Amino acid sequence: MHVLAPAKLNLCLYLGPPREDGLHELCSLFEPLALADRLAVSEAERDEVICPGVEGENLAARALAALRERGWTQPPLRIEIEKRTPVAAGLGGGSADAAAVLRLAAGEVADLEQIAAGLGADVPSQLTPALALVRGAGEGVELLPAPAEHAIVLLPDGGGLSTAAVFAEADRLGLGRSAAELDELGGRLREAAGAGSSPLAYADLLVNDLEPAARSLRPGIGDALDALRDAGAAHALLTGSGPTAFGLFSDLVTARAAAMALDCEDAIVCDAGRMPR
Repeated sequence: MHVLAPAKLNLCLYLGPPREDGLHELCSLFEPLALADRLAVSEAERDEVICPGVEGENLAARALAALRERGWTQPPLRIEIEKRTPVAAGLGGGSADAAAVLRLAAGEVADLEQIAAGLGADVPSQLTPALALVRGAGEGVELLPAPAEHAIVLLPDGGGLSTAAVFAEADRLGLGRSAAELDELGGRLREAAGAGSSPLAYADLLVNDLEPAARSLRPGIGDALDALRDAGAAHALLTGSGPTAFGLFSDLVTARAAAMALDCEDAIVCDAGRMPR
């Protein structure tokens, strides 16, 4: 069988104060992209997760091991991941892969949300890829209606920007908001996005508080944002901790025309807001 693991986009990211566990309170809107990794799942003699071209620890392998620790008794699996989402680009590719593995055990293993939270801050929101208001450090997920049509142009800038480094730089710069402000913004986002509108209808709420920190570490992000605006993006922003910049467009036709104008080899055009099929 094949399973899709869609990339996620942070339509906005409001940064709150650090917590005792070292993480930060956040308020964000996540939405899935048509851009997705493809997981080929088959029975095997032993559990094995393969992700060609990606070095180091694999979060999908940790997810499968966590299911076994919870007593999942399905036959051993070979899972081969075809990476389409750029790595370390602020698009949640590893978290999406892990969540896709957890979905294999839906209805058979209890407390998948708890397992997901133990794997990483972005994993719980990807168990059900959909537009969601995300709070806490990622564990608070409130699903919202699918948004109206819109499209995205992504400029990944080669990936490779450390999330931990960006948050550390944000702390150094003194960025962040109070808990009360996060609550107020969360209410405004719920009201705006809960109507099923395109994000273009509430573009004034689409802010990424981590952008100054990410630009401090990767100045080229500013050039990418300017290029997207010059190409006609109605709104341009950083996703997650970066370095991927994205532009919002009303539809795929407009997005594709902008990508051609950009003449950038790594530009990615995709639909947004719904689970890809």
